[in-house]
Amino acid sequence: MRAFDLVAALALPDGALVGRRVPKTLLLENGAPAAADKRLIREGVEELRWTAVLKPATVGVAEYRGAAREYLEIAVLELTLRPGARADRLAELVHRAVPYPLLLAARQGDKLELSLAHKRRSQSEAGKTVLDGGVIAVRLGGGCADEPAAAFCGALAVTGRPCATLYALYQGWVDALQALRAARITGGFSLPASPEQAADRAAALQEYAGLVAAIAALETAAGREKQLQRRVEMNLRLQRLRADRDAARARL
Repeated sequence: MRAFDLVAALALPDGALVGRRVPKTLLLENGAPAAADKRLIREGVEELRWTAVLKPATVGVAEYRGAAREYLEIAVLELTLRPGARADRLAELVHRAVPYPLLLAARQGDKLELSLAHKRRSQSEAGKTVLDGGVIAVRLGGGCADEPAAAFCGALAVTGRPCATLYALYQGWVDALQALRAARITGGFSLPASPEQAADRAAALQEYAGLVAAIAALETAAGREKQLQRRVEMNLRLQRLRADRDAARARL
């Protein structure tokens, strides 16, 4: 099975490619205010590469300027992590360190995770950007081998995809990533038909994950409970939680 090729999946023109190594000092200075995070970077990051930059001049998509944010370029980065590193936290630190919205591909052994995070202007620091809504990530264990992943990879291509602005392009990637997250649950990949449908799916994914975690915790507690009445109450709560979980799944 061939490894996932990010540049091929994005169908980027040669003019967008950078292929430059990013020093760890950038992450240490810009993405890790806490000592614990600095240690994570020093011990967990093997390499960070700036793979490509998407600008109007490189991909033919207009920049976006709005009241809350401006998307003048999109960075594509590839992160290689050492065994045992905290992949989720390190991915978040990379997103925080780079002032532009970015598509990050994080590799750790045979694991690959793609992540995105919208950004907006900081309300407290002029000239700074902050994450808007947190990091959204999905794992591509076998690259684009299965049907949902293949559909997702097809939705990433920049060439031949009409997008009015870089913000619209980035949001399209977010929608595709959320569609793959939903497909991991439902088995079927489908892009949202409207911004409202995309927002409802994002909310349903968050709700579904919370309910799955709550069900697992309550199942464990119920299995340990000795009092019959308490177990009956827990089982009733489990029924309600499972019904809510199924309702959230139906919205995916």
